[in-house]
Amino acid sequence: MSVFSVKINGLVNQGDVLASVNNNVVLVVNVASKCGLTPQYTALEALHKELAPKGFSVVGVPCNQFGGQEPGSAEEITTFCSTNYGVTFPMTEKVDVNGNERHPLYDILTSSADADGHTGDIRWNFEKFLVGKDGSVVGRFSPMVAPDDASLRAAIQKALG
Repeated sequence: MSVFSVKINGLVNQGDVLASVNNNVVLVVNVASKCGLTPQYTALEALHKELAPKGFSVVGVPCNQFGGQEPGSAEEITTFCSTNYGVTFPMTEKVDVNGNERHPLYDILTSSADADGHTGDIRWNFEKFLVGKDGSVVGRFSPMVAPDDASLRAAIQKALG
């Protein structure tokens, strides 16, 4: 099933975020505002700005399932991201990425393995999934893999063709 066939609303509007990036290479990242990894927003935004002209987009997916580190409302999250990190990439509504209320997007994403062979539940904030232009998951990256990591950048370049 194509990731782009799943509907997920925007953080501050009801538009389908994945439809807006259909046929692009997309890095889907579950994000949080009060996490030790939150500074990754800076590198995610830089990656987005650099590669958007080539058909690439970061998509942030706020989630409050890890230590309650994304407690804010949609407006609070939007303000935090734009004020502190200048985020311009699309952000989805806040969802669960694990458990019985897991968003259908993460049913697809979590079936893919990372470099260590891990599949299944998201382990922490800022886990990254690389989606190809056809909507298939082509890579999964640990939260500790920085957005400017050479292996992630190489995978993005390969997916861009």
